[in-house]
Amino acid sequence: MADTFQLEIVTPEKKVVETAAEEVQIPGKNGYLGVLPGHAPLITELAVGEIKYRANGEQRLAVAWGFAEVLPDKVTILAETAERPEEIDVERARRAKQRAQHRLTSGDTNVDVERSLDALKKAETRLEVAGKQ
Repeated sequence: MADTFQLEIVTPEKKVVETAAEEVQIPGKNGYLGVLPGHAPLITELAVGEIKYRANGEQRLAVAWGFAEVLPDKVTILAETAERPEEIDVERARRAKQRAQHRLTSGDTNVDVERSLDALKKAETRLEVAGKQ
């Protein structure tokens, strides 16, 4: 059995990652999924979260929504957004976190709670990946 698999992470704008990886952790809709070479085939929906993968050291990305296809020798992740730590605008993420927290605690009955919780999770993930939590 191979020691690595091909990992591709793609957004609508660009191919973010194309490398041989030893392991990847994916934020699936029902929790995190760990993948090693030879994993059984599956397709899962992505949630907002952090992708960690090992390819010449540990790498991290903040991702939001999409799908992942896992094959024994290849993992393809199609994400709405995917950002490396150095690409994250920390101040923008902090402001987004504050706005989401304000909406959730405002008491306004017109607030879309699910959308606000998603925005909060996305901002918190971006800050965590950037190392600025």
